[in-house]
Amino acid sequence: MARMHSRAKGKSGSKRPVKKIPSWAPYKGKEVEKLIIKHAKSGSAPSEIGVILRDTYGINSVKALTEKTITQVLEENNLTKELPEDMLSLIKKLIDINQHMDKNKQDKTALRGQQLTQSKIRRLIKYYKNTKRLPADWKFDQERLKMYVE
Repeated sequence: MARMHSRAKGKSGSKRPVKKIPSWAPYKGKEVEKLIIKHAKSGSAPSEIGVILRDTYGINSVKALTEKTITQVLEENNLTKELPEDMLSLIKKLIDINQHMDKNKQDKTALRGQQLTQSKIRRLIKYYKNTKRLPADWKFDQERLKMYVE
């Protein structure tokens, strides 16, 4: 499938490791859940936790060990944030673009990037409302962007 906002044509990339637990795995399921909770309480986002577990602890697949994703473990322990991580990162990106546009009003490339980012946020909102991750009456307010991040 082609990419939506670029000229790239195919889909390529690295393949995920096999889902079975390797014999050399240093941690068991409960230990991995405790590590996830520890790093979440220190303020790490779910994707950062996955990178930390992979690089520092040698855990190649949390789902293979615990049979749950990192976000499922965080939801069970009430450690999730109000907004999902991917939407927060897009909102931060939109804030940066808006600040740039305030200084550089004639930058048409940045204007296009702003439009693309807004459309990505709108699609994510629609998805998260359908999956009940966001309340049905939740509204995205352009004027109060910084409130979402802080």
